[in-house]
Amino acid sequence: MNHIRIKKKKREGTELFCKPLLPPVKSYSRLFALFAATLLFSPGQAAEPLRIDAVVLRPMVEAEVPARQTGVLAKIAVEEGAMVKEGDVLASLDDRAAKLSLQKADLERQQAAAKASNDLRVQYADKALEVARAEMKRSSESNAQFAKSISQSQLDVEQLTVDKLQLERRQAEHDQTLDRFDLQLKENALESAKLDLELHSVRAPFAGVVALVHGRTGEWVEPGAPVLRLVAVQKLRAEGFAPAEAADGTLLGAKVRFVLTKDAKPAGPAIVEGVLRFSSPEIDPVSKQVRIWAEIDNHDLKLRPGQQGQLLLPGKEVTSQKKEGI
Repeated sequence: MNHIRIKKKKREGTELFCKPLLPPVKSYSRLFALFAATLLFSPGQAAEPLRIDAVVLRPMVEAEVPARQTGVLAKIAVEEGAMVKEGDVLASLDDRAAKLSLQKADLERQQAAAKASNDLRVQYADKALEVARAEMKRSSESNAQFAKSISQSQLDVEQLTVDKLQLERRQAEHDQTLDRFDLQLKENALESAKLDLELHSVRAPFAGVVALVHGRTGEWVEPGAPVLRLVAVQKLRAEGFAPAEAADGTLLGAKVRFVLTKDAKPAGPAIVEGVLRFSSPEIDPVSKQVRIWAEIDNHDLKLRPGQQGQLLLPGKEVTSQKKEGI
Protein backbone atom coordinates (compact mmCIF):
# COMPACT_ATOMS: atom_id res chain seq x y z
CA MET A 1 0.00 0.00 0.00
CA ASN A 2 1.24 3.43 -0.96
CA HIS A 3 1.90 5.96 1.76
CA ILE A 4 2.65 9.66 1.99
CA ARG A 5 5.51 10.90 4.10
CA ILE A 6 4.71 14.07 5.93
CA LYS A 7 7.02 15.96 8.19
CA LYS A 8 5.52 17.09 11.39
CA LYS A 9 7.40 19.45 13.69
CA LYS A 10 7.30 18.89 17.39
CA ARG A 11 9.13 20.47 20.28
CA GLU A 12 11.63 17.60 20.46
CA GLY A 13 12.25 17.60 16.69
CA THR A 14 10.86 16.24 13.48
CA GLU A 15 8.82 13.03 13.49
CA LEU A 16 7.93 11.03 10.42
CA PHE A 17 4.65 9.16 10.21
CA CYS A 18 2.54 7.50 7.51
CA LYS A 19 -1.14 8.21 6.55
CA PRO A 20 -3.22 5.98 4.18
CA LEU A 21 -4.13 7.56 0.78
CA LEU A 22 -7.58 5.81 0.35
CA PRO A 23 -10.50 5.88 2.77
CA PRO A 24 -11.28 2.93 5.03
CA VAL A 25 -12.63 -0.26 3.50
CA LYS A 26 -16.06 0.25 5.15
CA SER A 27 -16.74 3.35 2.99
CA TYR A 28 -16.04 1.62 -0.36
CA SER A 29 -19.57 0.24 -0.78
CA ARG A 30 -21.12 3.61 -0.05
CA LEU A 31 -18.83 5.34 -2.54
CA PHE A 32 -19.65 2.81 -5.26
CA ALA A 33 -23.39 3.19 -4.70
CA LEU A 34 -23.12 6.96 -4.98
CA PHE A 35 -21.14 6.64 -8.21
CA ALA A 36 -23.67 4.22 -9.74
CA ALA A 37 -26.60 6.43 -8.77
CA THR A 38 -24.87 9.42 -10.37
CA LEU A 39 -24.62 7.56 -13.66
CA LEU A 40 -28.13 6.12 -13.52
CA PHE A 41 -29.95 9.34 -12.68
CA SER A 42 -27.96 11.82 -14.69
CA PRO A 43 -30.15 14.80 -15.77
CA GLY A 44 -31.92 14.42 -19.13
CA GLN A 45 -31.73 10.61 -19.23
CA ALA A 46 -35.07 9.19 -20.46
CA ALA A 47 -36.79 6.40 -18.55
CA GLU A 48 -38.17 3.23 -20.09
CA PRO A 49 -41.59 3.50 -21.83
CA LEU A 50 -44.52 2.90 -19.51
CA ARG A 51 -46.43 -0.26 -20.49
CA ILE A 52 -50.18 -0.28 -19.87
CA ASP A 53 -51.71 -3.76 -20.02
CA ALA A 54 -55.31 -4.82 -20.66
CA VAL A 55 -55.96 -1.99 -23.12
CA VAL A 56 -59.10 -2.41 -25.21
CA LEU A 57 -59.94 -0.84 -28.57
CA ARG A 58 -63.29 0.90 -28.58
CA PRO A 59 -65.11 3.01 -31.18
CA MET A 60 -64.50 6.73 -31.01
CA VAL A 61 -68.19 7.30 -31.85
CA GLU A 62 -71.12 4.90 -31.66
CA ALA A 63 -74.85 5.41 -31.52
CA GLU A 64 -78.17 3.62 -31.36
CA VAL A 65 -79.84 5.39 -34.28
CA PRO A 66 -83.50 5.95 -33.29
CA ALA A 67 -86.75 6.49 -35.09
CA ARG A 68 -87.67 10.17 -35.08
CA GLN A 69 -91.39 9.84 -35.78
CA THR A 70 -94.28 7.55 -34.98
CA GLY A 71 -95.35 5.08 -37.62
CA VAL A 72 -94.86 1.75 -39.36
CA LEU A 73 -91.33 0.83 -40.38
CA ALA A 74 -91.73 0.53 -44.14
CA LYS A 75 -88.16 -0.22 -45.28
CA ILE A 76 -84.70 -1.12 -43.99
CA ALA A 77 -82.29 0.26 -46.58
CA VAL A 78 -79.03 -1.27 -45.28
CA GLU A 79 -77.75 -4.57 -43.96
CA GLU A 80 -75.49 -5.33 -41.03
CA GLY A 81 -71.85 -4.68 -41.91
CA ALA A 82 -72.66 -2.02 -44.50
CA MET A 83 -70.43 1.05 -44.70
CA VAL A 84 -72.51 4.23 -44.77
CA LYS A 85 -71.78 7.92 -45.10
CA GLU A 86 -73.12 10.73 -42.96
CA GLY A 87 -76.67 11.57 -44.01
CA ASP A 88 -77.38 8.27 -45.81
CA VAL A 89 -80.92 6.90 -45.41
CA LEU A 90 -80.76 3.76 -43.25
CA ALA A 91 -84.50 3.10 -42.91
CA SER A 92 -87.82 4.80 -43.59
CA LEU A 93 -91.30 4.87 -42.11
CA ASP A 94 -94.60 4.92 -43.98
CA ASP A 95 -94.75 8.58 -45.09
CA ARG A 96 -97.84 8.70 -47.33
CA ALA A 97 -99.83 10.87 -44.92
CA ALA A 98 -96.83 13.15 -44.44
CA LYS A 99 -96.53 13.62 -48.21
CA LEU A 100 -100.21 14.60 -48.48
CA SER A 101 -99.78 17.10 -45.65
CA LEU A 102 -96.80 18.55 -47.48
CA GLN A 103 -98.81 18.98 -50.68
CA LYS A 104 -101.63 20.67 -48.77
CA ALA A 105 -99.20 23.05 -47.05
CA ASP A 106 -97.62 23.91 -50.37
CA LEU A 107 -100.99 24.75 -51.97
CA GLU A 108 -101.95 26.91 -48.97
CA ARG A 109 -98.66 28.75 -49.26
CA GLN A 110 -99.27 29.41 -52.97
CA GLN A 111 -102.77 30.69 -52.21
CA ALA A 112 -101.46 33.00 -49.50
CA ALA A 113 -98.69 34.24 -51.79
CA ALA A 114 -101.22 35.13 -54.51
CA LYS A 115 -103.38 36.95 -51.99
CA ALA A 116 -100.47 38.85 -50.48
CA SER A 117 -99.26 40.02 -53.88
CA ASN A 118 -102.74 41.23 -54.94
CA ASP A 119 -102.82 45.05 -54.64
CA LEU A 120 -105.99 45.62 -56.74
CA ARG A 121 -107.87 46.97 -53.73
CA VAL A 122 -105.18 49.56 -53.15
CA GLN A 123 -105.18 50.52 -56.84
CA TYR A 124 -109.00 50.82 -56.88
CA ALA A 125 -108.90 52.99 -53.75
CA ASP A 126 -106.32 55.24 -55.39
CA LYS A 127 -108.47 55.68 -58.51
CA ALA A 128 -111.67 56.33 -56.57
CA LEU A 129 -109.85 58.83 -54.35
CA GLU A 130 -108.45 60.57 -57.40
CA VAL A 131 -111.95 60.95 -58.92
CA ALA A 132 -113.49 62.19 -55.67
CA ARG A 133 -110.77 64.79 -55.20
CA ALA A 134 -111.19 65.99 -58.80
CA GLU A 135 -114.95 66.34 -58.37
CA MET A 136 -114.49 68.25 -55.13
CA LYS A 137 -111.97 70.52 -56.83
CA ARG A 138 -114.42 71.33 -59.67
CA SER A 139 -117.14 72.14 -57.16
CA SER A 140 -114.84 74.50 -55.28
CA GLU A 141 -113.77 76.24 -58.51
CA SER A 142 -117.43 76.59 -59.59
CA ASN A 143 -118.33 78.27 -56.31
CA ALA A 144 -115.36 80.59 -56.70
CA GLN A 145 -116.60 81.72 -60.15
CA PHE A 146 -120.30 81.62 -59.43
CA ALA A 147 -121.25 82.23 -55.85
CA LYS A 148 -123.49 79.60 -54.30
CA SER A 149 -123.64 77.60 -57.52
CA ILE A 150 -122.90 74.48 -55.42
CA SER A 151 -124.64 74.17 -52.09
CA GLN A 152 -122.67 73.71 -48.93
CA SER A 153 -124.36 70.41 -48.24
CA GLN A 154 -123.11 69.10 -51.59
CA LEU A 155 -119.60 70.22 -50.75
CA ASP A 156 -119.85 68.44 -47.41
CA VAL A 157 -120.94 65.24 -49.12
CA GLU A 158 -118.05 65.44 -51.55
CA GLN A 159 -115.58 66.04 -48.68
CA LEU A 160 -117.04 63.07 -46.85
CA THR A 161 -116.56 60.94 -49.95
CA VAL A 162 -112.90 61.93 -50.17
CA ASP A 163 -112.34 61.14 -46.49
CA LYS A 164 -114.10 57.81 -46.84
CA LEU A 165 -111.99 56.78 -49.82
CA GLN A 166 -108.80 57.75 -47.96
CA LEU A 167 -109.81 55.46 -45.12
CA GLU A 168 -110.67 52.68 -47.58
CA ARG A 169 -107.22 52.98 -49.11
CA ARG A 170 -105.57 52.72 -45.69
CA GLN A 171 -107.75 49.69 -44.95
CA ALA A 172 -106.66 48.08 -48.23
CA GLU A 173 -103.00 48.61 -47.32
CA HIS A 174 -103.65 47.15 -43.86
CA ASP A 175 -105.36 44.08 -45.34
CA GLN A 176 -102.45 43.54 -47.69
CA THR A 177 -100.04 43.69 -44.71
CA LEU A 178 -102.11 41.04 -42.95
CA ASP A 179 -102.00 38.91 -46.10
CA ARG A 180 -98.20 39.09 -46.06
CA PHE A 181 -98.18 37.90 -42.43
CA ASP A 182 -100.49 35.06 -43.42
CA LEU A 183 -98.03 34.16 -46.19
CA GLN A 184 -95.24 33.89 -43.65
CA LEU A 185 -97.39 31.59 -41.54
CA LYS A 186 -98.11 29.38 -44.54
CA GLU A 187 -94.40 29.27 -45.40
CA ASN A 188 -93.61 28.17 -41.85
CA ALA A 189 -96.32 25.52 -42.10
CA LEU A 190 -94.76 24.30 -45.34
CA GLU A 191 -91.33 24.02 -43.70
CA SER A 192 -92.92 22.16 -40.80
CA ALA A 193 -94.53 19.70 -43.23
CA LYS A 194 -91.16 19.19 -44.95
CA LEU A 195 -89.52 18.51 -41.59
CA ASP A 196 -92.26 16.06 -40.64
CA LEU A 197 -91.68 14.19 -43.90
CA GLU A 198 -87.92 14.19 -43.30
CA LEU A 199 -88.41 12.77 -39.80
CA HIS A 200 -89.96 9.69 -41.37
CA SER A 201 -86.46 8.79 -42.60
CA VAL A 202 -83.78 7.29 -40.35
CA ARG A 203 -80.46 8.82 -41.43
CA ALA A 204 -76.87 8.12 -40.43
CA PRO A 205 -75.64 10.80 -37.99
CA PHE A 206 -72.01 10.03 -38.95
CA ALA A 207 -69.99 7.80 -41.27
CA GLY A 208 -69.50 4.27 -39.98
CA VAL A 209 -70.49 0.62 -40.12
CA VAL A 210 -73.93 -0.79 -39.36
CA ALA A 211 -73.17 -3.12 -36.46
CA LEU A 212 -76.73 -4.24 -35.64
CA VAL A 213 -80.23 -3.88 -37.07
CA HIS A 214 -82.91 -3.79 -34.35
CA GLY A 215 -86.01 -2.98 -36.36
CA ARG A 216 -87.96 -5.15 -38.75
CA THR A 217 -90.13 -4.14 -41.69
CA GLY A 218 -93.77 -3.76 -40.68
CA GLU A 219 -93.09 -3.01 -37.02
CA TRP A 220 -94.71 -0.06 -35.25
CA VAL A 221 -92.10 2.26 -33.83
CA GLU A 222 -92.24 5.23 -31.49
CA PRO A 223 -89.89 8.24 -31.44
CA GLY A 224 -86.67 7.27 -29.70
CA ALA A 225 -86.95 3.54 -30.38
CA PRO A 226 -83.56 2.21 -31.63
CA VAL A 227 -83.67 1.00 -35.22
CA LEU A 228 -79.96 0.40 -35.96
CA ARG A 229 -76.62 0.53 -34.17
CA LEU A 230 -73.94 2.51 -35.99
CA VAL A 231 -70.22 2.38 -35.16
CA ALA A 232 -67.49 4.69 -36.48
CA VAL A 233 -64.31 2.64 -37.00
CA GLN A 234 -61.99 4.91 -38.98
CA LYS A 235 -60.67 6.18 -35.64
CA LEU A 236 -60.54 3.99 -32.56
CA ARG A 237 -59.94 4.64 -28.90
CA ALA A 238 -57.36 2.55 -27.03
CA GLU A 239 -58.63 2.67 -23.45
CA GLY A 240 -57.01 1.44 -20.25
CA PHE A 241 -55.83 2.34 -16.75
CA ALA A 242 -52.43 3.77 -15.82
CA PRO A 243 -50.72 4.64 -12.52
CA ALA A 244 -51.79 8.08 -11.39
CA GLU A 245 -48.23 9.31 -10.84
CA ALA A 246 -47.20 8.34 -14.38
CA ALA A 247 -50.21 9.46 -16.43
CA ASP A 248 -50.70 13.10 -15.55
CA GLY A 249 -51.85 15.98 -17.75
CA THR A 250 -48.35 16.63 -19.12
CA LEU A 251 -48.59 13.58 -21.40
CA LEU A 252 -51.69 14.78 -23.27
CA GLY A 253 -50.93 15.03 -26.97
CA ALA A 254 -47.90 12.74 -26.70
CA LYS A 255 -47.35 10.03 -29.30
CA VAL A 256 -48.00 6.49 -28.07
CA ARG A 257 -47.85 2.99 -29.52
CA PHE A 258 -50.51 0.32 -29.34
CA VAL A 259 -49.27 -3.28 -29.43
CA LEU A 260 -51.80 -5.99 -30.23
CA THR A 261 -51.75 -9.21 -28.27
CA LYS A 262 -50.66 -12.36 -30.11
CA ASP A 263 -54.08 -13.98 -29.96
CA ALA A 264 -55.66 -10.96 -31.69
CA LYS A 265 -54.28 -12.14 -35.08
CA PRO A 266 -54.47 -8.75 -36.78
CA ALA A 267 -54.77 -8.49 -40.53
CA GLY A 268 -52.39 -5.53 -40.49
CA PRO A 269 -49.36 -4.49 -38.45
CA ALA A 270 -49.21 -5.57 -34.81
CA ILE A 271 -47.96 -2.14 -33.67
CA VAL A 272 -49.74 1.09 -34.54
CA GLU A 273 -49.12 4.65 -33.45
CA GLY A 274 -51.57 7.01 -31.83
CA VAL A 275 -51.94 10.15 -29.74
CA LEU A 276 -52.88 10.31 -26.06
CA ARG A 277 -56.07 12.36 -25.88
CA PHE A 278 -57.43 11.87 -22.37
CA SER A 279 -56.20 11.32 -18.84
CA SER A 280 -58.93 11.31 -16.21
CA PRO A 281 -58.65 13.91 -13.43
CA GLU A 282 -60.13 11.36 -11.01
CA ILE A 283 -57.95 8.79 -9.27
CA ASP A 284 -59.43 5.46 -8.22
CA PRO A 285 -59.04 5.38 -4.42
CA VAL A 286 -58.48 1.60 -4.41
CA SER A 287 -56.21 0.95 -7.38
CA LYS A 288 -54.56 4.42 -7.42
CA GLN A 289 -55.00 4.46 -11.20
CA VAL A 290 -56.61 6.80 -13.71
CA ARG A 291 -58.49 6.05 -16.90
CA ILE A 292 -56.70 7.06 -20.10
CA TRP A 293 -57.35 6.63 -23.79
CA ALA A 294 -55.43 7.31 -26.99
CA GLU A 295 -56.75 8.03 -30.46
CA ILE A 296 -55.67 5.36 -32.98
CA ASP A 297 -55.91 5.92 -36.74
CA ASN A 298 -57.72 3.06 -38.48
CA HIS A 299 -58.40 4.45 -41.96
CA ASP A 300 -57.36 1.13 -43.52
CA LEU A 301 -59.89 -0.70 -41.28
CA LYS A 302 -57.31 -3.30 -40.20
CA LEU A 303 -58.23 -2.99 -36.52
CA ARG A 304 -61.58 -3.76 -34.95
CA PRO A 305 -63.25 -2.64 -31.73
CA GLY A 306 -62.84 -5.19 -28.97
CA GLN A 307 -59.24 -6.14 -29.75
CA GLN A 308 -56.85 -5.98 -26.81
CA GLY A 309 -53.21 -5.13 -26.36
CA GLN A 310 -50.69 -2.92 -24.62
CA LEU A 311 -50.28 0.83 -24.74
CA LEU A 312 -46.73 2.20 -24.59
CA LEU A 313 -46.53 5.68 -23.09
CA PRO A 314 -43.35 7.77 -23.36
CA GLY A 315 -41.15 7.57 -20.26
CA LYS A 316 -40.43 10.72 -18.27
CA GLU A 317 -36.97 12.17 -17.80
CA VAL A 318 -35.53 11.89 -14.28
CA THR A 319 -35.11 15.34 -12.79
CA SER A 320 -32.35 16.63 -10.56
CA GLN A 321 -34.75 16.52 -7.61
CA LYS A 322 -34.88 12.71 -7.92
CA LYS A 323 -31.11 12.60 -8.05
CA GLU A 324 -30.77 14.66 -4.93
CA GLY A 325 -33.26 12.49 -3.09
CA ILE A 326 -31.06 9.39 -3.34
